[in-house]
Amino acid sequence: MNKKAMYNLTYGLFVLTTKLGERCQGCIINTAMQVTTTPNRITITVNKQNLTHNVLMHTKEFNISVLSEEADFAVFKHFGFQSGRDTDKLAGYPYAENAPNGMPYITKGTNAYISGKVIDTVDLGTHTMFVADVTDGEVLSDVPSASYAYYQSNIKPKPEKKEGEKKGYRCKVCGYVYEGDELPEDFICPICKHGADDFEKI
Repeated sequence: MNKKAMYNLTYGLFVLTTKLGERCQGCIINTAMQVTTTPNRITITVNKQNLTHNVLMHTKEFNISVLSEEADFAVFKHFGFQSGRDTDKLAGYPYAENAPNGMPYITKGTNAYISGKVIDTVDLGTHTMFVADVTDGEVLSDVPSASYAYYQSNIKPKPEKKEGEKKGYRCKVCGYVYEGDELPEDFICPICKHGADDFEKI
């Protein structure tokens, strides 16, 4: 099987935010879609290793901010390449406002936000799929949404080849390098939490 066939599926990119007490959490996800219009429902899928996942399991409410083609790499680094266990990603973040549900959405590099209330969950092994009723939403700009392919081609910096660079495998999402002759099939990137399928030999 050619696993690269999966890359031809269309993906958007989103900042998922939720809040427990006074502490907000946020992470990058690439799986959010509308599943019904009546009632208006969406699904999102979140890696269980993300602290945002654990908070959402408790709060059952969230916002997703739809990233647009104006998003720069900084937003991906801020919400995707650091853990909420180590830093409060929303504390002092200048490009966030609260939606009516009291949770933040991202205002820069986004074209809409959608608020949801979880009504069901499905355990998918490494991830949980959340089924949610849409409770609110707003269009923020008319800039097209950033697809995963657009991110790879236009937003993510291209890795620089260095003299004497070690051999191994590079994560195509964040650039992390695994040093070794063989990448384990079950390897998970310690930075962005993507699996072995998202690594390329270098």
